[in-house]
Amino acid sequence: MLQQLVPAFRMTVFLTVLTGLVYPGAVTGLCQVLFHDRAHGSLIKKDGQVIGSRLIGQNFAKPEYFHPRPSAAGNDGYDGTASGGSNYGPTNQKLYDRVKASVDQFRKENPEFTGPVPADAVTASASGLDPEISVENAMAQAARVAKARGADDNKMEVLIASATKQRDLGFLGEARVNVLTLNLLLDQRLPKH
Repeated sequence: MLQQLVPAFRMTVFLTVLTGLVYPGAVTGLCQVLFHDRAHGSLIKKDGQVIGSRLIGQNFAKPEYFHPRPSAAGNDGYDGTASGGSNYGPTNQKLYDRVKASVDQFRKENPEFTGPVPADAVTASASGLDPEISVENAMAQAARVAKARGADDNKMEVLIASATKQRDLGFLGEARVNVLTLNLLLDQRLPKH
């Protein structure tokens, strides 16, 4: 019996060290060297203070800022410790009521916009923390933001275009705008008067 336990114990120790220490250490080291910014959460700093991450959505409610997608993460939304969607099915009355309320809110906040409301302006992402919105969503909010900042609509369109990230590899996904990056550009290029 001892002849079987000793090799089993050695193999357990070896695999524990290999998969619990060596492999995670190697992956962490490679990430630190090859993807330093991402390995630290893609944090954005302003005046030495961390103000957000390019990877995690946060709420902007003032009219002079572009608003993100709605969030179902946590009680008040945008809670990084409670990431997740509502998991309501397409026929769920609670989902219908929430989306209808979001459409009404969007129309109230953006009265100049008369087109169809972009889907990502009224629906939460699967994580509830999506940092990006569609270009259509940003354009639908442009008139409100321009008015609140006393800026020209054309300047908003140029700003949105400069913050737009194109499809990955030219064919994956859709063009999108990171809300935090866009709002930081707003403060930098078109400060509120």
